[in-house]
Amino acid sequence: MKFTFDREKMLAAFQPAASVAPSRSPKPILQCVKLIGTETSTTLMATDTEVGIRVVVEGVTVEIPGNLVLPVDLFGNILRESTDDQLTVAVDGEGISVKGGSNVYNLPSQNADEFPNVQEVAGDARIEVAAGLFGELVKRTIFATDNESSRYALGGILLETEGKNLIAVGTDGRRLAKMEGPVEISGEIQLGESSTIVPTRSMNLIARALGNPDSIVQIIPSDNQLAFKTDTVTLTSRLVEGRFPKWKDVFPKRTESIAIELAAGTVYGRLRQASIVANDESRGITFTFGNGTLAMDATAAERGQSHTEMPISYEGADVAVSLDHRYVEHFLRVLDSDTNFTFDVENDKAAVLLSTQDGYSYIIMPLARDR
Repeated sequence: MKFTFDREKMLAAFQPAASVAPSRSPKPILQCVKLIGTETSTTLMATDTEVGIRVVVEGVTVEIPGNLVLPVDLFGNILRESTDDQLTVAVDGEGISVKGGSNVYNLPSQNADEFPNVQEVAGDARIEVAAGLFGELVKRTIFATDNESSRYALGGILLETEGKNLIAVGTDGRRLAKMEGPVEISGEIQLGESSTIVPTRSMNLIARALGNPDSIVQIIPSDNQLAFKTDTVTLTSRLVEGRFPKWKDVFPKRTESIAIELAAGTVYGRLRQASIVANDESRGITFTFGNGTLAMDATAAERGQSHTEMPISYEGADVAVSLDHRYVEHFLRVLDSDTNFTFDVENDKAAVLLSTQDGYSYIIMPLARDR
């Protein structure tokens, strides 16, 4: 096999493929990326047996078609460190040579036929979602998942369809994030019933490989897995075994709550100031709404106290609730600073509901104020 390629285009394609390959494996060949070169196309392929990826590479001229296996660390470093615009790879019986203008690298080779196959994905039943929206679905829910929990199946994001909307939900049992948005559905397809749970790692990988936010991501279901397909990348992932908690039951049923509209950037700045004295043992910040002011107070043994205030539109009686400041920060960090959100609070014992007008909701359980 022999081919010449544009280094920057190869690097852009190699990085998402390499991110799937495991850094350690009892099968050394899995720590590589397989390249398949034909007269009409070039594809990179990687898998850790749970997640598989295929990436189409542009800017490649294949002189002699064939397959080869490229070590992730060595070939990746060559792509990053080389200053040549074009590189040529050739395979002979002794190994793989990579040549640039003034550099030559000889790498070990492995039998490409032993590399597990990552199949092409096709199907008439699919969901089509804008890449920009899909990226927001992942960004706004993934931080709330829990890969360490043995309860339920919290180590992933639940995907559900409801009408013409796709819903993503992540939870660790102490807070829950939900984001939804419009999609196009073709064929007979229905996600949900607490079982379509995509591992956190898989969602991270496809979100990083999305590219143009205006492009379309196809979600294609098959036996115990989902495939996510763009123009150049196809990622397949096994689903998390187990059932997701009944997340709709978590949403509070209000009777006498107050809902205050706030600016994400302003609240985030004040929260950062209030949390300066907080530590791992005392993470709670008390939010007090009343008389046109939001006050944030924190106390930590041997670290002191903090108090900060900001004006708000609420003029009613005081309502206070203590929350883990990290959980509130996670919500605010995924929003643009000029985004407005609603802070819905009833009392110091009921769950707090934070929400935006673009389909994002976030629930946090309060901390005991007398702890």
